[in-house]
Amino acid sequence: MNIVTLLPFIVLIGAMFLMTRSAKKKQQAAAQMRNEMQPGTGIRTIGGMYATVKEVHDDAVLLEVAPGVHAVYAKNAIGAVLADDEYNRIVHGTEADLNEDEDTPVVPDDASSLTETDEPAASDDSRIDLGKKDAAAEADDAQPKKTDGESDAK
Repeated sequence: MNIVTLLPFIVLIGAMFLMTRSAKKKQQAAAQMRNEMQPGTGIRTIGGMYATVKEVHDDAVLLEVAPGVHAVYAKNAIGAVLADDEYNRIVHGTEADLNEDEDTPVVPDDASSLTETDEPAASDDSRIDLGKKDAAAEADDAQPKKTDGESDAK
């Protein structure tokens, strides 16, 4: 056999070897990250949920999703272990570096940070309730009115 005919096969086998090697390195790095989790660490699951680690077991992790709300997840479901400042920035909306010399805290834009005594901002939008009766009347109003000279056929 000629070496020129074997060259494509050699290149293909080499490429497959390199791809599997890099995938194994990524898997090992992810496993090491999951094994180094400790209680109090902020994490992101593979589904995109942010939580705090409460307990670490062999194959499972107890996560605190919200204050007083706990869930058990498999270790393989942990997508990333986050640094404390990154976790606080994402979950609580705090910017540690930008806000150190200011006295006012960073407040998130959503209403999830409101307490029981806080009132939502007043808005110009009034509540619209479209029941079946209202929706049918609105649909009739949207159709153009026919005049005596117009016909249905076009």
